[in-house]
Amino acid sequence: MRRYPDWLKQSFSPDGVAREVRTLVSDLNLATVCESAWCPNLRECWSQRQLTFMILGSRCTRSCRFCAVEHGRPEPVEADEPRRVAEAVRRLGLQHVVITSVARDDLRDEGAAHFVEVISAIRRATPGVTVEVLVPDFHGRELLVRTVLEQGHPEVFAHNVETVERLSPLLRPQASYPRSLEVLRTAAALGTGSLIKSSLMVGLGETQAELLQTFTDLRAAGVTHLTIGQYLRPDAAHLPVMDFVSPQRFRLYEQLALESGFAWVKAGPFVRSSYHAIDAVQHGAMPA
Repeated sequence: MRRYPDWLKQSFSPDGVAREVRTLVSDLNLATVCESAWCPNLRECWSQRQLTFMILGSRCTRSCRFCAVEHGRPEPVEADEPRRVAEAVRRLGLQHVVITSVARDDLRDEGAAHFVEVISAIRRATPGVTVEVLVPDFHGRELLVRTVLEQGHPEVFAHNVETVERLSPLLRPQASYPRSLEVLRTAAALGTGSLIKSSLMVGLGETQAELLQTFTDLRAAGVTHLTIGQYLRPDAAHLPVMDFVSPQRFRLYEQLALESGFAWVKAGPFVRSSYHAIDAVQHGAMPA
């Protein structure tokens, strides 16, 4: 196993707020991508009452080769999950909430209506909260993208392209780079006012030229907000890390992305798609 460089080592002392969040998530029987995806920022974010709820079960119908989320036959959808998520948001006093899900290819609408129900329950319980959804690709079905955006009205609509086009089939065998771009393009074209966001991992063998092309593709699809982070191998069953990207190179990637036309970019070794997510909302839309 490759040795982690010094900039990929974190140390956080136990924090009472983080323990409070963990207890609340457990008491309400909720799943978070923070835990399911083994996020390295869990302690930091939870100590600041920032977390990403994962709805529609904890088992994904897809088997991406970078992701730690369990895959296989999914659990039945829990009808009271929207209420429980909304209760957690209310009790934590969140100003901004991020909702993601496993892929649910087994469902007729792939979970789109459940996203709307969760958003609606949150808004009833906590008026004024801003909502970010990080959705699967819905097989590129415009109706499902439209359902989430036009019925849920999230402030941020996110879908992750994850990597450059050449590596996409290796990382996401049941998805596709063009389909992800089409989801983002569809969301942007609807003109609902939602910020359109995506995320990339680096350290998988991509070149700088390929990243620049991906920036261009995402901007052409209407993406305005972008995160870039280091891929970390969950275990030996997943793809190996090809390169540990230095903080200096992350700063270069952030600058190149901004020069490509994004309104907001966050890049760094520990950055994940929902890391400091409220910053993107506070930054706002593209300048006129």
